[in-house]
Amino acid sequence: MVAVKDGADSPLRVGVIGAGIMGANHARVFSNLPGVTLIGVADPSAQQRELVTRVLGIPAVDTIDDLLGPGLDAVTIAAPTHLHHELAMKCINRGIHVLVEKPIASNVDEGREMIAAAEAKGVTLMVGHVERFNPAVQAIKKAIENEDILSIAITRVGPFPPRMSNVGVVIDLAVHDIDLIRWFTDSEIVEVQPQLSSAVAEREDIALLQFRTASGVLAHINTNWLTPFKARTVHVATRGKYVMGDLLTRQVTECFGFKQDGSYSMRHLSVGHDEPLRAELTAFVAAVRGEKPPAVTGEEGVQSLGIAIRCLDGRKAVKIGQQPKMPRTTAA
Repeated sequence: MVAVKDGADSPLRVGVIGAGIMGANHARVFSNLPGVTLIGVADPSAQQRELVTRVLGIPAVDTIDDLLGPGLDAVTIAAPTHLHHELAMKCINRGIHVLVEKPIASNVDEGREMIAAAEAKGVTLMVGHVERFNPAVQAIKKAIENEDILSIAITRVGPFPPRMSNVGVVIDLAVHDIDLIRWFTDSEIVEVQPQLSSAVAEREDIALLQFRTASGVLAHINTNWLTPFKARTVHVATRGKYVMGDLLTRQVTECFGFKQDGSYSMRHLSVGHDEPLRAELTAFVAAVRGEKPPAVTGEEGVQSLGIAIRCLDGRKAVKIGQQPKMPRTTAA
């Protein structure tokens, strides 16, 4: 893979495609990242361009072609999912390193085409599964290293996001936790049992997803857009301990030393304070410079997307309140 190795005195020249909430945050972090020069942001919305320019004082253009000029080393793509493939391929074919927000693409075939193109061009392709960089998630990962994992339970719920239009909770939310299950267990998901419903949205807004990994771990994800507040929790049971993490408050606790009388010990684990997005973009810069491999590879992104699509295939969300009524039976 061709890495950018211009030395510490030569900053990496980056751009951001998409100036929505996530893209604006990418631009904010890049503008303050050592060894990086943010060239500009591309977004078709004049309102979003004006906001980024006013707040960050950086150039903003309306088309990707205006951004991908000579001297650009890398980009992050924070545009809607259905545009990921087209935008990434254009960048990759110009020899530009790419960080693409999750999910990697709209479908597995598009993701694999992106991977093949990046390999052919010798450029870095990394997927933005930012939850891996949450200090609480990293503390959980460290706590369960070398443990015999039995089960994982993840809750990721909150209110309906007005910005969402073309995907449901599985692609928007659950794909985070599908990736975490695979990362925690170092094992592929081999069985999927999804239950989906639609209460207030056109697409599924409630999902109860059950999985079994190749290593035998049972896992489930509870996610919805119906809870009036955000909640993000992870519980991991192993043969030696039970680990509980709140990904919002970043509190991680483990129970251990189980006795036959039901008693056990408990302790709070040390959790870092790094901003996850800053840690993710720092890892991307390191990968582009050839210092480390991509923290989340294109193949990992495709595998998690594939599991999410399996949860959706053939499982159309049932519209709550519109299910066919069961026939009433009369006792004999």
